[in-house]
Amino acid sequence: MINQTLATELYYGKALDVLKAIVPPQRHVVVITDNNILRLYPTLVTSYNYIAIESGEGSKDMGCVMDIFDKLMSMGADRSTLLIGIGGGVVTDITGFVASTYMRGVEFGFVSTTLLGQVDASIGGKNGVNFQHYKNIIGTITQPRFVVSDVEMLRTLPERELRAGMAEVVKSAIVGDDELFQYLYNNSSADIYASAEMMQYVVSRAVAVKRAIVAEDERECGRRRLLNLGHTIGHAIEKCTHELNHGEAVAIGISMMAHAACCLGLLDNADAEVIDVLLLKLGFRLELPLPISDILSATRQDKKKSECDIHVVLPVAIGECEVRKMSFDEFYQLFI
Repeated sequence: MINQTLATELYYGKALDVLKAIVPPQRHVVVITDNNILRLYPTLVTSYNYIAIESGEGSKDMGCVMDIFDKLMSMGADRSTLLIGIGGGVVTDITGFVASTYMRGVEFGFVSTTLLGQVDASIGGKNGVNFQHYKNIIGTITQPRFVVSDVEMLRTLPERELRAGMAEVVKSAIVGDDELFQYLYNNSSADIYASAEMMQYVVSRAVAVKRAIVAEDERECGRRRLLNLGHTIGHAIEKCTHELNHGEAVAIGISMMAHAACCLGLLDNADAEVIDVLLLKLGFRLELPLPISDILSATRQDKKKSECDIHVVLPVAIGECEVRKMSFDEFYQLFI
């Protein structure tokens, strides 16, 4: 299946077969991946020249980028080279950043191997690396030529990693797809994880929400801010503790923003409770892992802040959110 927007082609299917169909055999290709993906999918990776980095968030820095630049030059990569990132969000972020800056920009595409990557990290053109403990503070917005989502590759993931991706699916549902929300509510996560058909339905619906919004506002000047639901709090939690992964932190942020919206009279209490019930059914814990004062203090370093203000995403119904610009003091008052 193929869907086209933002000059990015989206494919669902077996990754190796898709790449053989869309990448000309004479094209100079370099795959960027990590050691874990190389171990799991050696045939896919070694079908091309490749660069393998260490797995994990620790590789997502300028040192790793510089090392990749050096290896690309040694391989003779030029402006006609196609870079393909095969991996999760760390790999696709690094690949997109390298591709959009190497020789002032070369074509690139992704094979996303995690649920978090398939529904969020690989979609929308944001490519970044971390710097001085700040996530994605250095980066570009450049769209990949294609994204391949092979849901069969998700079977290798532990449940905690699948759950991390489901937080972004829930976010997309609250932002713009009440039918997807109801589908998640009516079906167990175990059934969804076990069924390629159900998983592809969930992935495609979540991606459709993000792609539609990004198509309207690629540079995040307005409507794209909706996709940050739960992320201001979530990123602050991630900055303050390493006990939770991205999805677990965002789930807490989604719950907190839903209840904040209730306090402002924007969202019915019943809807906030249903959001909490779904998150709990999916296996998330919604208790704060550290004092709220520490979390709120960390939001001042959010990369999306504007001087003394912050854009806050608030649900007004399941399937609809709004963005409000607030001072940090106003934001703090929502939670104390």
